[in-house]
Amino acid sequence: MHRLADVLVLGSGLAGLSYALKVAEFATVNLVTKRELMESSTRMAQGGIAAVLSSDDKFEYHIKDTLTVGDGLCHPDIVEMVVRQGPERVAELVALGAHFDEGPYHGFDLAREGGHSRRRIIHAHDMTGEEIERILVEKVMAHPNIQVFEHHMGVDLITRQKLMRRGAVITNAEESCLGAYVLNTLTGEVDTFLAAITMLATGGAGKVYLYTSNPDIATGDGVAMAYRAGAWIGNMEFVQFHPTCLYHPAAKNFLISEALRGEGAVLRDHRGRAFMADHHPLKDLAPRDVVAQAIDHELKTSGAEYVYLDISHKPADFIKSRFPNIYQKCLEFGYDMTREPIPVVPAAHYMCGGVVTDAYGRTTINNLYAVGEVSMTGLHGANRLASNSLLEALVFSHQAALAAREVLPRLQIPAVAWAPEWNPLGATDSDEIVVVTHNWDEIRRMMWNYVGIVRTDRRLSRAQRRIELIQQEINEYYWNFLITSDLLELRNIATVAELIIKMAMYRKESRGLHYNLDYPFKDDEHFRRDTLLSAEGWH
Repeated sequence: MHRLADVLVLGSGLAGLSYALKVAEFATVNLVTKRELMESSTRMAQGGIAAVLSSDDKFEYHIKDTLTVGDGLCHPDIVEMVVRQGPERVAELVALGAHFDEGPYHGFDLAREGGHSRRRIIHAHDMTGEEIERILVEKVMAHPNIQVFEHHMGVDLITRQKLMRRGAVITNAEESCLGAYVLNTLTGEVDTFLAAITMLATGGAGKVYLYTSNPDIATGDGVAMAYRAGAWIGNMEFVQFHPTCLYHPAAKNFLISEALRGEGAVLRDHRGRAFMADHHPLKDLAPRDVVAQAIDHELKTSGAEYVYLDISHKPADFIKSRFPNIYQKCLEFGYDMTREPIPVVPAAHYMCGGVVTDAYGRTTINNLYAVGEVSMTGLHGANRLASNSLLEALVFSHQAALAAREVLPRLQIPAVAWAPEWNPLGATDSDEIVVVTHNWDEIRRMMWNYVGIVRTDRRLSRAQRRIELIQQEINEYYWNFLITSDLLELRNIATVAELIIKMAMYRKESRGLHYNLDYPFKDDEHFRRDTLLSAEGWH
């Protein structure tokens, strides 16, 4: 079946929803999401949005903090644009009906997190993302120009060059995106979604690692689809590991917000010793890469499986009111954080790399855009400053909407005749699902062990050899059997793993989130630049 709209949006986090709302004022929108509309990394965000909202803060301070944490790879013009738009974009959320904690800073209660020199994190207790998703989903569902397709997943992007290779007659041979093939995960049918503009807002790829704070949907789908279509991908070696996820076999991926350390929580080893002073002058408020590496060091030298995060010295009433969700969740697992320290470990949290875009979310393929964690805009550089991610999503969805308003009058929805319906080419139902589950587990464990917080050339080489063999198995399986969401996700995490490994091997230094024991120092002369790769090669 062909489904047509002016704009196709893949993803339903803050970036996708806010973009859809803005373009729906002058265009029709088909919005595709893998699970329910509320299911996204945004919903799980505890901390908040970084923006200059207090009288003792300045844009220059926020810019400096972002550049410092980004370790030489941030794009200064992008950083300035994002930071200066912060207050206005936050005001738009408030105008929509989002509720944030009230306090003395122009009406807001502002938190401080690692790497920030001032209090500037606007939040809704410790459930900021859920509040943002709530209001955006409400507005999207009520908008007459937006049609939502839940339980749908992108298979591959449709581009002019792909169709020409299949024999389609297209008069304009310039490469551009025409939409995407999309799997209905409930029925198994694949529909052809055509659009003048296609927006990737598919989020991150934390599930490529064994331990992650991300939801199950975070399998790098947008990055993988864009790479297969020929788009440039950048800086995938910079994977941010959140220092503090709750350590408990049943907790799965429960994040302990950095805001706890902003309010005075201290990391301790098994002897009760506060160890962060050994690693950074800012101690427990050091940037995330430093804290994650410090915990990794403590675990490797002690042989322990976790460290402790201790906020029990703060008043119990304060802890319960400031962190009600975290407090309640810890209680469910048997830990009373008002009385005792809680066990924590680092976990894959955020991809600083992704699909390369300009200041308006435009990728290197015409009419294909990317916003949010799927993109590489130049804001984060080698390491993301805490709570800059939601800010980036707000700003770039706004920028991309401005671009859409300008170009849509000159574009047409691609002709149905150009894009044939999906053809399974004789594929059959699989009776070997074990292949999918085994390769899925092997990739995630391999990435954790060989391409994690601390890397070496030998570990990376092993990972590269293994991912090549796994991809051969996946490709054979993909073309012989009918596709499922599990198979698509496996295919995508394998592609993302390949990109992370290749870019980590290419960067012969240690910078930001990329730490290689064989090259422990920065090399500005050779590597103070983005790592850029497409299917055609290095750029």
